[in-house]
Amino acid sequence: MIHIVFNEADVKVLNEAIAMDESLSGEVIQIKDDYAVGPLYNIYVGEGMQARRDWWSDVLAGGDLDGKANTDEVNDQKTIAEVVGNLRRNEDEQLWIWAAQNKHDVCGYYWLLHYVKEFQGRVQILYLNNLPFFNDKGQIFYPNWLHEIPAKEFLKAKKLAREITPSEFEVDPDEWTKLCNEIKGVRILDGGKKLLQQDYDFYDGELKKFVTADWQKANKVIHNFLSKAKHTTGDMYLLWRLKNMIAQELFDVQGKLGAMKDFEIKTKA
Repeated sequence: MIHIVFNEADVKVLNEAIAMDESLSGEVIQIKDDYAVGPLYNIYVGEGMQARRDWWSDVLAGGDLDGKANTDEVNDQKTIAEVVGNLRRNEDEQLWIWAAQNKHDVCGYYWLLHYVKEFQGRVQILYLNNLPFFNDKGQIFYPNWLHEIPAKEFLKAKKLAREITPSEFEVDPDEWTKLCNEIKGVRILDGGKKLLQQDYDFYDGELKKFVTADWQKANKVIHNFLSKAKHTTGDMYLLWRLKNMIAQELFDVQGKLGAMKDFEIKTKA
């Protein structure tokens, strides 16, 4: 059994669940890119893959993860090639895809289908869409992320596994192709598996609200946004957007315009 998850924190909690239930025994593999942001056009061919790497290089340039896009640390094509190879060599192998109700996981699911379509009947989906679980205090809650679920609750979650249907293997990749061809930069979940797309500046209006008349480190602005905004995304994307707005001279800035702790911003004097 091969388990696919889309967040680093999910790997840890799923491995803890596997230790409690040997029927789940298998390798846990993470798809690392965040397909809820960035270019998707021609995403399955070399030109599109390179365009996405170049975009991430620009986003991360000068920041906390400068240069990371140019390493092999995030290489989902290599990861999925190894998974596909294992599935082809072992016809008894099963693939389980774990996804929660958030745009990051759903986009990862859509991206993944292209590579596993040939294994219909051997691919299970566990989509925890608006399902209640118990937290560590015994209270019912509705998780937005897999790692919010205590490991022992995964033993209940496994009962939700079902085969991805032939219809889903037809319809969902077509829906994803439409999104890829729209040339947009931000994807938002609109219930179920429905994704809406926005322009790259989608978060700018809300992000600007957390810039005040007093000097603040960029990381504080980003932290406040992440803790209070309805729609959020990764901190590196938000740092990139702040730098874009600074380039438009929307804010005053002091310090080196690099990592998010290196500079301060405030509204124009």
